[in-house]
Amino acid sequence: MGRRNITQVSDFILMGLTDSEEIRLVLFTLFLLIYLITVLGNVGMILTISLDSQLHTPMYFFLSHLSFLDLSYSSVITPKTLDNLLTSNKYVSYLNCFIQMNCFVFLAVTECFLLSSMAYDRYVAVCNPLRYLVVMSTRHCCSLLFGSYLIGFMDSFVNVLCMSRLHFCGSNVSYHFFCEAPPILALSCTDIHDIEIIISIFAGSTLLVSLIMVSASYVAILSTILKITSTSGKQKAFSTCASHLLAVTIFYGTTIFTYVKPSKSYSLGKDHVASVFYTIVIPMLNPLIYSLRNKEVKNALKRVMQKRKGPKQLK
Repeated sequence: MGRRNITQVSDFILMGLTDSEEIRLVLFTLFLLIYLITVLGNVGMILTISLDSQLHTPMYFFLSHLSFLDLSYSSVITPKTLDNLLTSNKYVSYLNCFIQMNCFVFLAVTECFLLSSMAYDRYVAVCNPLRYLVVMSTRHCCSLLFGSYLIGFMDSFVNVLCMSRLHFCGSNVSYHFFCEAPPILALSCTDIHDIEIIISIFAGSTLLVSLIMVSASYVAILSTILKITSTSGKQKAFSTCASHLLAVTIFYGTTIFTYVKPSKSYSLGKDHVASVFYTIVIPMLNPLIYSLRNKEVKNALKRVMQKRKGPKQLK
């Protein structure tokens, strides 16, 4: 099918979050600050884990890839959002729009299953600590990571196939700040009923399967913690899961609210807030959650900084 049959528009207009110039300037400043913290936080987390040998464990192996995914999908969304807020050019080409959309789907789905893998890692650490290093071997960790990326690619591929069947022969104005599936579907002059069902099935299945994996892991973890007699033992077991549980709750809560529903129920106000949260804010929060609540990361940061100061003092 030729390009002419796929679409009759060459670009889309992203109207963004607000028409007020003053509010746009405030949002630009806020989002730029958040993005800088996101880049510094996630790059810092990746470097700290790679430079400190004591963090070369399965949990931090997954955490370094979580930081990579957060950095990647924030970078897919935020720079264009900042450009739209600062300039009057709200146009995005058809190709760039669909590249942004499918990169986001790939990264978001991959993160869902990476969080599930991290939940399984915490399950093994709490429920089977003596066999932890055997069960969570390097090969097993790499298999879980590869599986997460593969499922992300498959969901993204399905999204590409569905979106390639759409015709855009009317309005090209999207009242959103990035190319997300629900508002783009709403612009199509094609009957989107079947496509919407397919996308909803894959999105729903992704969230459901990953949520079942996370829930099963934490039910087993809770059951094990309740069997521990000492208070200090319970606190220690819970502390190993607290950061991940908080990150999972925030990510899944906003994603479910926004994505698993028909495009006709898309609401500008509520969905904008949820979309901003999981595309711009959450990538900043994850490194803060894992560093502020984790003594191992704090100690690793101190060791890395001391190593950097050491050679300078020798000079």
